[in-house]
Formats: sequence, structure tokens, C-alpha cells
Amino acid sequence: MGPALPNRRRRLRAALAAAAVAVVGAGATAFTVMTAEAATTGCEVDYQVTAQWPGGFNANVEVTNLGDTPLDPWKLEWDFTDGQKVQNAWNSTATQSGTRVSAVGAEHNKRLVAASTVSFGFTGTLSGVENSAPEAFRLNGSACNGDTEPVPTDPPTNVTQPPTEEPTGGPEQDEWNPPSNLVQPLNEVWAHVEDTYNLNFRNFGWDQIMATGGTIDYCVRWDSRNSVTLQTRDAIEAKLQQQYDLWFDQMAGWSEFPFDRIEVNVVGWAAYDRNLLQWSDNAVDVYIGDIREDAPQCSEDCGRFFHQDGNYSQCPGGESHHYDQSLWLTQGMGGGAGGDWGQRMGQEYFVNSLNSSQITIYLHELGHTFGLDDFYDWTPTGQCCFIMNAGSSATITEFDEWMLRDWWRHLKSRYGY
Repeated sequence: MGPALPNRRRRLRAALAAAAVAVVGAGATAFTVMTAEAATTGCEVDYQVTAQWPGGFNANVEVTNLGDTPLDPWKLEWDFTDGQKVQNAWNSTATQSGTRVSAVGAEHNKRLVAASTVSFGFTGTLSGVENSAPEAFRLNGSACNGDTEPVPTDPPTNVTQPPTEEPTGGPEQDEWNPPSNLVQPLNEVWAHVEDTYNLNFRNFGWDQIMATGGTIDYCVRWDSRNSVTLQTRDAIEAKLQQQYDLWFDQMAGWSEFPFDRIEVNVVGWAAYDRNLLQWSDNAVDVYIGDIREDAPQCSEDCGRFFHQDGNYSQCPGGESHHYDQSLWLTQGMGGGAGGDWGQRMGQEYFVNSLNSSQITIYLHELGHTFGLDDFYDWTPTGQCCFIMNAGSSATITEFDEWMLRDWWRHLKSRYGY
């Protein structure tokens, strides 16, 4: 794995995929807030199993404080019904007695202010094949059903929050005009980018798609002893295209962005043993036995990371067989990593997520490929939950989209736009 983008730290992250199993107390497009006549309590929980295998699973839990007072510390409780056991948790401390699980905030997120959300995850074990979601949750003793209640008895006045301000920038829009509530945090993010990155670097994902005319070719590093079928091979290619679309559909036609779609192709696979790749056609190049970083490596002669000048003269088959990024799938890995070289995460996690509409860890790491930063040490003003803030959102948000646009706004002049 080559270095991540220049002058930025790369860490393994436990961002989790959105393979929704249950949503408890789901909110609507408009929600109810209370006047200051009385304190209110209320919460909602989104519980998602993000990966499952024989005897175990991963889950992500998002907790929203619908009340008007902070909870410090917060404590979420639920009961399992199918014999599940919590093994280890991140972004919380989780304990279990019998069927009852209690999760309390970690030092960095123990304060849950009003109208905010905290996210944590855990690995669990299964005693059978059933893995039902909990039927009910309690946050600091109050039921989480998506409703709010006055404390102690004053009747609240219900008011409906006005719709979120619509951005005026969009398709066919050249003016930089994000929603007013995003102007300050976007400016903060870009100031941080300028302090963190060498913007003369020439292998951002933007540089790659401009060099190829709007395509990205992948080579899969199958860092696993599990076999992979033809069907799974093709499903991985289709899923990569779908995930790219989630990031770039909103870029089409915006501020001279030249591509309606980024076309994604898988052109190669690397594995420990040819027998692990259960297909016989010649649709992709196959690399066997070239071990680098203790993992199968696609041909360096064909990789953009190794030949950023675009010279693929030593690549078997020439430039048409080159790859721009690697998808490095490592058996048993948790979390992920990403940079100009591509993205890395657990092999089981990625394959088990092929039926999900979005693969959260991959989407987060792909953001890094296009320059978007991590937010371990600070949070932009007014923003709590977005996919680049690992573990805080399972989906790409409006703030994520505007951060991507902001990168194009600042880099497009290097391509003559």
C-alpha cells in the first residue's frame, strides 16, 4: 500500500456499512421541537447489522437526543432476544449481563447535547443463525420511540421545523453558493486542507479521472485465502460503479465538471493462488505470487501509483491494461484505509455488503482518494454527522457533497477550467 495523500495521517477506522436491519423510532422529514415552557426528553435509535458471518456479526448504533437538555454521560440499554453477546465496542464502553446490554459514551463523546446524534459500533457473537434486532431501547432511563415528552408535566407546544434551506448551487450552476449554514464550516474545512496538504501533489483522484477522460480502472488485491466466484467478481465491479455514482452523481454538470459519470472498470485481480479465483475467462488480468506488503500485488508496471507519469510501456498489454487504483480486500481486517493508491478494508466486510445499497467504509475511504480529510481532532462549526467524520454517518450527506464540490472548485484551474 503506497502512502496516503501527502502530509496527512492515515489511520485504520471502524466506520461501518449501512446494511439496515432495523430502525427503531425512525424520524420523519419534519420533526417536532418543544418550546422552553418545560424541559423535554426523547430519543430515537437506528440499529444496523453491518456484517454477519457464522457465529458473529458487526453492528452500528446511532442514538439521537430529541430532548432539549444535554445528557452527560449518556447510557443506552437494550435486551437481545437470540442469545447474542457483545464482544468489543468502539466509541463506547459496552457491558452485558444476561440479555441486557448497557453502552455508555466514551470520554470523547460522552456528552450528547440536544438535537444531536452519537454513533458507536460493536462486534458480537451468535449462538445460532437468528440475529433479531432489539425490540426496544432506553436512553438514560427514557424509552427511545422517536417521541418527546415534557418534564415534568407542562404541556409542550408543538412546532414543525421549517424545511432545510435548498442549495442554490447545482447542476448547470457555476456560482459557488452553498446553503448559508454550510458557508462557515466549508471555509473552515478548506483552511484546514491548505494547512494539511501539499496541493501541488499530482495524484489525487481528480488527477486520475482527468488523465483518463473520466474512467477509473481497478485491480483487486485479494488478500484472502477464501475463494471467490465469477458471480462475486462481477458483483464487486458493479458495486464499485454504484458507489462511485453515489459520490459523483451530484457533480454532473456542476461548475464545468466535465463528466456525466465516472466509468469504473475492474481490469485485474491479484491472489495468493490461482485456484482461489474460480473463473476461467480472460475478462481480467490475473497476477499470482507477487507478494508485496505481505499481500498479493497487482503488477507495478501497470499501476498508476507507481507510474504517475502515465508511462505504462512495461505493462503487459500496454496502457489499456493499466489500473488507476487498488481495491485491497484483507481477510479478517476491521476498519479501513484510503489514499491516492486506492482503498483497503476487510474482505468479508466488503463481500458481505454487496447486497447493501452503500458500503460505508468504502465510501469514506473513497472520499480520501479525492482529498477529503479525516475529522479526528476537530469538527466544523455546526456539523456533527457526515460520512467523512468516521462513525458518525452511514451515508454521504449534503455537507460531504459540498466538500467534494469545494475540492473541484479549487483544483479545476489546473485542468484549464
